[in-house]
Amino acid sequence: QVQLVESGGGLVQAGDSLKLSCALSGGTFSGYAMGWFRQRPGGVRVFVAAIGRTGRSTYYADSVKGRFSISRDDAKNTVNLQMNSLKPEDTAVYLCAADGDYSTVVGGNERYLRIWGQGTLVNVSS
Repeated sequence: QVQLVESGGGLVQAGDSLKLSCALSGGTFSGYAMGWFRQRPGGVRVFVAAIGRTGRSTYYADSVKGRFSISRDDAKNTVNLQMNSLKPEDTAVYLCAADGDYSTVVGGNERYLRIWGQGTLVNVSS
């Protein structure tokens, strides 16, 4: 059974940087496209960034484009999210997700995107 475990969240100030990581176990990492989503308190889960199985394809939400960068390390079975120039509105629980199909990850439809981590909290103070 594939499991995802996120790490790296914390409390930072506006303008700071933070790097999140998500480790996959129980499956062949190279067979999965990976994505990051976030959910604010009382809010819905929204797409942040995705990366294809080979790492050549990436896609970002407009709200984070130019500030966040997604990457994958197949040797460590890990996907990372480098977050720069953080804003208070970036405060949320960040979750990673995995699927064999890149478009499914980008779409973020929970009817089809079934593999999720538990999330890590990012809190950006002003």
